[in-house]
Amino acid sequence: MKVMLLAAGRGERMRPLTDACPKPLLPVAGKPLIQWHLERLAAAGFREVVINLSWLGEQIAAALGDGASHGVRIQYSREPWPALETGGGIHNALPLLGPNPFLLVNGDVHADVDLGRLRLAQGDVGQLVLVPNPEHNPRGDFWLDQAGRIVPQPTAGASRMTYSGIAVLSPELFAGASPGRFPLLPLLQRALDAGRLGGQRHAGRWIDVGTPERLASLDAELGGVRA
Repeated sequence: MKVMLLAAGRGERMRPLTDACPKPLLPVAGKPLIQWHLERLAAAGFREVVINLSWLGEQIAAALGDGASHGVRIQYSREPWPALETGGGIHNALPLLGPNPFLLVNGDVHADVDLGRLRLAQGDVGQLVLVPNPEHNPRGDFWLDQAGRIVPQPTAGASRMTYSGIAVLSPELFAGASPGRFPLLPLLQRALDAGRLGGQRHAGRWIDVGTPERLASLDAELGGVRA
């Protein structure tokens, strides 16, 4: 299975740290945030990685090269600025990702999800990893029932949870989409309405590294010393 790492965003909430450095290259415990992803992916057996680039993207390409030093092979999907948003960015990268389901990982999350065990259920176009709602997203994003289905409204035993930024998606999810800037959520909503969206709860470690404060917290947790 190929992997798409999302790395094109501006990182507005990280400013001024991201004014001259793309968010995926911000250091955590002595190495760039994106390097943690690549090492975990390689350890889980993934070898083919597509990374989308926009804001200061050539710094990322220069730092990572072809990925060989991290045990993977990287291809880059370049976008204009402003970036194409999540949906548009993935759609733009589909020629590199190919016809089969792929693993999607947001470049600004850090988690101990067992990436090698994520799979699509038969007939589904998406499998989302969901986590308990953090303080910065108390209302959550999706209802997950006890059968591992994402449902449009609460049912007995269903929990409202937050999308972790980690998923397995089928290219079929993007059927009918046109090139350009668009978010991913409407496509997920369409799949949900069609009963083709599965989910699983992750109760382990997860952090959305979206602010300088959360970056510093992760850095401290992983034993790094910030300059």
